[in-house]
Amino acid sequence: MSGHGFHVHGPHDHELEHAQQGGHGGHGDHGSGGMINQIAMFTAIIATVGAVFGYMGGATQANAGLYKNNAAIKKTEASNQWNYFQSKSTKQSLAELARDLAPDDKKATYQSKVDRYEKEKGEIKVIADKLEADATQWDKQSDEQMHQHHRWAQSTTVLQVSIALAAIALLTKKKWLEYAMFAAGAVGLVVGGLAALHI
Repeated sequence: MSGHGFHVHGPHDHELEHAQQGGHGGHGDHGSGGMINQIAMFTAIIATVGAVFGYMGGATQANAGLYKNNAAIKKTEASNQWNYFQSKSTKQSLAELARDLAPDDKKATYQSKVDRYEKEKGEIKVIADKLEADATQWDKQSDEQMHQHHRWAQSTTVLQVSIALAAIALLTKKKWLEYAMFAAGAVGLVVGGLAALHI
C-alpha cells in the first residue's frame, strides 16, 4: 500500500473543494458558480454604465438651468428694447403733434424729427425681435435639455433597480430574478439610448 493509501479530508480541504465547485459539491452547483460570475460581471458593467448615465443626467440638468438663465437675460434685454421703442413712439407722437400745430415755416423741422424717430423705431424693433427670437431659442434648448435629463434619470433609476435585482438574485439563487435583472438592465440601456438620441 505504499504510496496508495487513502487520504482523509480535513475541514480545510473540504472548504477548498467547496469553493472550487462554487457550491456544495455537485454538477448543479458548478452552474451556480457560473451564475455568480455572470451576475458579478453584469453588475460591474451596469454600474459603470449607470455612473456614466448619472453624469450625463447631471450635465444636462446644469445645461437646462444655464439655457433658461440665458433666455431670461435675453427676455430682459428685449423688454428694455421695447421700452426704448415705446419712448421713441411717444417722442414721435409729440413731434407729429408739434408739426401739426406749428406754423408752416417750422413744420419741416418737426417732420424731420418724426422721420428720425420712425427710423430709430425700426432699428430698435429689429434688435428687440432678434432678442425675443434668441430668448425663444434658449427656452427651447432648455426644454430639450430637461427632457434629456429626465431620460437619463429614468435610465439611471432602472439600472439601479437592475443592480438591486442582481444582489437579490445572488442571495436567493432564483433564476427568474436573474432574468428580471437582465430585463431591467436592457430597459435601462434602451432608455439611455433614447436619451443619447434626444428622443
